Amino acid sequence: MTVASVFSGKNIVVGITGSIAAFKVAGWVSDLAKEESLVSVVMTESAKKFVTPLTFSALSGREVFSAMFDQTSGSSMAHIDLGREADLLVIAPATANTIAKLSAGLADDLLSTAVLAARCNVIIFPAMNSRMYAHPATQANILKLRNLGYMVVEPDCGTMACKEEGAGRLVEWDVAKEYLASALSIQDLKKERIVVTAGPTREAIDPARFLSNRSSGKMGFALARCARRRGAEVVLISGPSSIEPPLGVKVIKVDSAQEMCDATLEEAAHSSIVVKAAAVADYRPTTFSSQKVKKENIESNLTLAKNPDILYLLGQQKRAGQILVGFAAESQNLLAEGGKKLDKKNLDLIAVNDISSSQAGFEVDTNQVVLLDKKGHKKLPLTTKHHTADLILNKIIELREL
Repeated sequence: MTVASVFSGKNIVVGITGSIAAFKVAGWVSDLAKEESLVSVVMTESAKKFVTPLTFSALSGREVFSAMFDQTSGSSMAHIDLGREADLLVIAPATANTIAKLSAGLADDLLSTAVLAARCNVIIFPAMNSRMYAHPATQANILKLRNLGYMVVEPDCGTMACKEEGAGRLVEWDVAKEYLASALSIQDLKKERIVVTAGPTREAIDPARFLSNRSSGKMGFALARCARRRGAEVVLISGPSSIEPPLGVKVIKVDSAQEMCDATLEEAAHSSIVVKAAAVADYRPTTFSSQKVKKENIESNLTLAKNPDILYLLGQQKRAGQILVGFAAESQNLLAEGGKKLDKKNLDLIAVNDISSSQAGFEVDTNQVVLLDKKGHKKLPLTTKHHTADLILNKIIELREL
């Protein structure tokens, strides 16, 4: 199976400063290493009071840097090489002292020197006492850092180690990870507004029962997340799903096929790309009981009515220059069935899932699709849904450039 992510093979420098939140970053480093990043950890002397260098060396599988002129290090110019060779430099947690030093352009230790030498994006994650964070001097320093071109991510609010409440907690890794992923992603969708539909729909029978399907929404959410990482303005229209919405994405929650239809047609009217990845119910019950029907009163036959064909309607109203992408879940004759939908529904691209495979389609984290356009088809590798999403977005960019 092909496994790839935006972090694979990237040189990421993680600077750790003297805060109790340093222990949280151990998990960050571990996850980046699992994603096949080349993680170089730089610790200030204060940071080593909270977590030992050995911990980060074990988690990253690489040397940990600390002293400016460490003769035992493999590089006598580490203070230059670290920043020069990095694809991304992250400081987490960033203390008030470190923020003040960086805003003044000081270079009195290895980390601050590496930042000055960096030619990559620098992302700073503050973590400190809430009063220290709110102090006018700290806020002025953060503003200066932003004006210098650094990205400073607002900390979380909550109870801190000092028992005070307020802003100053280090953000959680799932949030931080999106900032890192965006900084490492090519911004080739920056001028696009993309609508993505995801998940199942539910067609109510009564307040307790409904018709639905096995879709989890994972593929649609992955498409929305990856498009946002690549700079697009993204609207995600989702049926019921337990997945956490991607950072920075506008989410419209719906239940029924009609609700999804109304929301999708409205948003598509002023979007450049529409990707319909949702598994919409084809039929709905003709009647709805406002009270729960007792099982002894349930009719053995359920009368159904057709739901609107959202993809067909999108194809009918497609504007010049707009790209329309559909998905098809098939268990046989993938190319033939996909080709029919491509033509009938006026699509630019269709991704066909083989739902007979246990590693693709509904509910799983991997996928393998066949992409069909008007010029032919291409079978994508079995890989993660996020990698599949990026490969689909690559094809959309290719179509845009034709």
